[in-house]
Amino acid sequence: MDATDLLLDGHGRIRPAVHAVLDQCDEAALTARLDPGANTIAWLLWHLARVQDDHVCEVAGTEQAWTAGGWARRFALPLPDEETGYGFGPEQVGLVRAGADLLGGYYDAVHERTERYLRTLTAQDLDRVVDERWDPPVTLGVRLVSVLDDDLEHVAQAAFVAGVLQRR
Repeated sequence: MDATDLLLDGHGRIRPAVHAVLDQCDEAALTARLDPGANTIAWLLWHLARVQDDHVCEVAGTEQAWTAGGWARRFALPLPDEETGYGFGPEQVGLVRAGADLLGGYYDAVHERTERYLRTLTAQDLDRVVDERWDPPVTLGVRLVSVLDDDLEHVAQAAFVAGVLQRR
């Protein structure tokens, strides 16, 4: 198995996890909070999709699904189109309200674009420096693993919240 196959496998694990969470959530669960400052399932899933969309499209040199696919318009959030949710406080988290179909549809669009891009890569591509603001500079491989890690953490958080809400 080569590095690209590993990335495809890793990113391929996010999609079923996202849908497993969505399949167990009604509208109320998606925006429920475990405490007043907690992230909602809707925000967690929107944020992980936005970060993946933003970061992968940046290194791929393509427009994000959020704007190119009309998802920003469909979500109609009171936020700038370039927003990914990074650093949001409780009030901003509460602005992200969306149903399971919308969240799942957007994630699927992002996932398909990510998978399409990953299939174009070679092992040598992964060594390309994509961000020189860090020491050491960030390579494409490191950026893609970082997105994978972030997404898996957020979908696990969403699954945890969904589980707690089901037991209430």
